[in-house]
Amino acid sequence: MWKKLAEVVLRFRFLLLMALLVTTGIMGYFASQVKLSYDFAKAIPTDNPKYKDYQEFKARFGDDGNVVVIGVQNKDFFSLPSFNNYLQLQKNIRESHCVEDVLAVPSAVILERDSTGEKLRSRKIFSEQVETQSALDSAAYLFKSLPFYETLLYNADSSVYLMAVRVNKDSMNSPARSRIIHDIQQKIDGFERQTPQIKTHISGLPLIRTLVAEMIQKEMKLFLWGSLLFSVLILLLFFRSWSTTLLSMGVVVVGVVWTVALIHLLGYKITLLTALLPSLVVVIGIPNCVYFINKYHTSYLKYVELDGKARKHKSLVEMVSKMGVVTLFCNITAAIGFAVFALTKSAVLKEFGLVAGLSILLIFVVSFIMLPAVLSYLPTPQKNQLKYLDAKWIGRFLNKVESWVFEHKRSVLIITGLVLALSVVGIFKLKSVAFIVDDLPKSEKIYQDLKFFERHFKGIMPLEIVIDSKKKRGLRGLKPFQKADSLATYISTLPDMNRPLSLSEGLKFATQGLNENDPSGYRMPGDFEAVFLMDLMKGKGNANGADNLTKLLKSFMDEEKRYTRISVSMADVGTEKLPILLDSIQNKAKQYFDTSYQVTLTGTSITFLEGSKFIVNGLKESILWAFLLIAICMLYLFKSARILLCSLIPNLVPLIVTAGIMGWTGVPLKPSTVLVFSVALGIAVDITIRFLVNYRQVLPDYDNNVESAVRDTVQQTGLSIIYTSLVLMAGFIIFCASSFGGTFALGWLTSITLLVGTVTNLVLLPILLILMRKKKTII
Repeated sequence: MWKKLAEVVLRFRFLLLMALLVTTGIMGYFASQVKLSYDFAKAIPTDNPKYKDYQEFKARFGDDGNVVVIGVQNKDFFSLPSFNNYLQLQKNIRESHCVEDVLAVPSAVILERDSTGEKLRSRKIFSEQVETQSALDSAAYLFKSLPFYETLLYNADSSVYLMAVRVNKDSMNSPARSRIIHDIQQKIDGFERQTPQIKTHISGLPLIRTLVAEMIQKEMKLFLWGSLLFSVLILLLFFRSWSTTLLSMGVVVVGVVWTVALIHLLGYKITLLTALLPSLVVVIGIPNCVYFINKYHTSYLKYVELDGKARKHKSLVEMVSKMGVVTLFCNITAAIGFAVFALTKSAVLKEFGLVAGLSILLIFVVSFIMLPAVLSYLPTPQKNQLKYLDAKWIGRFLNKVESWVFEHKRSVLIITGLVLALSVVGIFKLKSVAFIVDDLPKSEKIYQDLKFFERHFKGIMPLEIVIDSKKKRGLRGLKPFQKADSLATYISTLPDMNRPLSLSEGLKFATQGLNENDPSGYRMPGDFEAVFLMDLMKGKGNANGADNLTKLLKSFMDEEKRYTRISVSMADVGTEKLPILLDSIQNKAKQYFDTSYQVTLTGTSITFLEGSKFIVNGLKESILWAFLLIAICMLYLFKSARILLCSLIPNLVPLIVTAGIMGWTGVPLKPSTVLVFSVALGIAVDITIRFLVNYRQVLPDYDNNVESAVRDTVQQTGLSIIYTSLVLMAGFIIFCASSFGGTFALGWLTSITLLVGTVTNLVLLPILLILMRKKKTII
């Protein structure tokens, strides 16, 4: 079959190359249409209860992640020059594109009784342009007497002041978000130039999402060009031929174009994971070229009795017929390693797995057509291009491998056992923990600024608590708000959570206004005060005068007065600590609210926790699926349970070793690191297939003598295995240049796994074949 396919490819080579060229041109157009994702990837299935809770919250109260926060630390904040500069910064940012509102110290208001004493009206504490220091001091004294703003807009102990910028949520989910963020950043840069003694810090989910998206875009180009450059260097060292190197690069470039086009055609966008795919296609596509071309060269040397044209044709036919099935199954197993992610419930993994699996199969099609077709047009291999087949250092290394296999079996098995035992101990040290921004480098300003807000305001990550009275107008009277205030008071005592903002805080603020703004009046209203404030809550009174409370009502209670919310800013505590905090809040809520109320915790922090669980659990399941499907492929290919067992052990050892290294080095299990195992398994099995196929092919030539067949296979396949392993490891090492911790870990962990896999397949696999042989033959 494969020989006939080879003849077909060579007979219709021109038509096939033209079809490939036209198809690639069309795919290139689709690739140019691909868009960058400006959302955090959806890790939770849409039917998940936590996901539904979050969507209902956003529909009822709006997005919880569209605020950018700006912080300054200045002991002389209320000096006239500093304050006016800060006031001008607020004005400038308010004029920025798509900024809806800015809340900061200069825009703070106070609630006061009107002249009749029957209504509340709001008044700005600071004028639009403060003229004298005495006026500023007087306003600052009044501002500091209002507990409502403390810990929300300033930290009195550390003299840190916060500005909250609310941006249009629809714009923040579009390409315009970069312009919005950079416009705000330019205004901040101008402020820093005017006040060089003040350092400005900026954070918030819109900022983090935007900068992460831009970093992804830059790194996608870096990885692609880096992997191409490394591949060119290794191929030149290997084949010593520009034509062969450029042909190999042509194959992977076509594969990259098709991969990016697939992302667009499937309706996906570039995310942190899908951005890795072009580089992965390069890394996985190059071994295809090495396997095919290496076989072509060895066959060319074998048929010395034929003339030039016949010799080339015979060599190309043997290349395809011998390596077609090997390369196909290598690509199938690699595709399985990625495609199993599509079986998970996580949307982000499904996208990555589906595109990766299809891309790897397509790169086989491209290799199968392009390599023999183009090689048939190129000149016959020259002597210097075949020198690598007799590389002395490779020969010495393979001779050493033979001695390990045949003379030191016991030592190899003992060392393997000791390494596995040490790795198992490391596995017990593994922890599963992830943070919303833990993939960002600790040296990046975006990370340092986030930690700045955690130190001074206990964080900016949103947590929302929705209280459902279960009936229309169920939030009547003060009782539910007193309970909410008790819950908020408990939350404020937790070390990683700021003082919550809720309707109760608005009522306290209004009560203080009713009591001539005496600081002791900042409390929940009494019965008489409650009558006055409940009229405001029902829409009575002076709407213009109580506009601040009216806005608070709209954002913290729905129109039917059934739902109210408590909004909390918290630190990025990670998936290990967050469930404990959430359980404590939920248990406390049960003490304050009986069964006539339902208290739901939601928000970005909750969805991240749930998403991390789904991704990690999904990846664990995917490893099992990958292992099972690859085992089925191996069983189908070799038709032998004995060989199946021999093939799986050398590929289990690298995974156990990698897990052990993670445990010993403190690398936690999280979405970005669990990915290593399925990826490495799918790729490392290629080496096993390459070895075993050659072993089965030469076994009859040695009258089924296992030792002789193993010895020959080590020498025949060792060269291509070593070079393809170098290409693979170099390709993944590129990811170590990433700014993202998870991508960096993917790079070095996968490289280690592949290195160990190469050693186990060249040394342990032959030993197992010898030890598990039958008396005369192997099944």
